[in-house]
Amino acid sequence: MHGELLVSPAPRAWHQGVVSRLVRVLGEYLEREPVGFVFSPPADISWSPDVLVQPDVFIVRLDEARTWQWREMRHLLLAIEVLSPGSARADRISKRALYQEQGVALYWVVDADARAVEVWTPNVQKPRIERDVLAWHPDGAAESLLLPLAELFRAL
Repeated sequence: MHGELLVSPAPRAWHQGVVSRLVRVLGEYLEREPVGFVFSPPADISWSPDVLVQPDVFIVRLDEARTWQWREMRHLLLAIEVLSPGSARADRISKRALYQEQGVALYWVVDADARAVEVWTPNVQKPRIERDVLAWHPDGAAESLLLPLAELFRAL
C-alpha cells in the first residue's frame, strides 16, 4: 500500500563490489578445494522458526548445498557481512552473537571503508583484526585460501 516500506534500500555500490569480489574469490577457491559451496542473498538461513538471516556471503557444507533447499542449509563454514552504515550494529553485535551461538566456524565482518576485517570464531570475546591478508583453511581442504586485502579493496 502507499507509504508502506516493501524493501530495504539497496546497499551502496562499494558494498556490492566487495560482495561480488568475495563471491568470485571464494567460488574459485571452492572449485579447487570442493569442501563447500558459496552463496549470496537472497537466501534464508534459519536455525528456528523465529530466526532468519541473510548473510552477504556464506559457505555451506557440500552435502547441505546439494539439497538446493535453504531449510537444509544450517551448518555454515563461513559467514561474511560487509558493513553498511545502517547494518554495522546488527552485524557486529546481533548477528555475531547468533553466528557464535550457532557454531558458525568463522565469521568475517568486512569494513570496506576502513579496509579491515574482523575475524570471529565461536568462542572468542574479541575479534582478530586483519589488515593485510585473510586466511581460511576449512576442514578437508588441502590448501588455504589466502586473500590479500589490497586485492579485495582495490579501486576499479
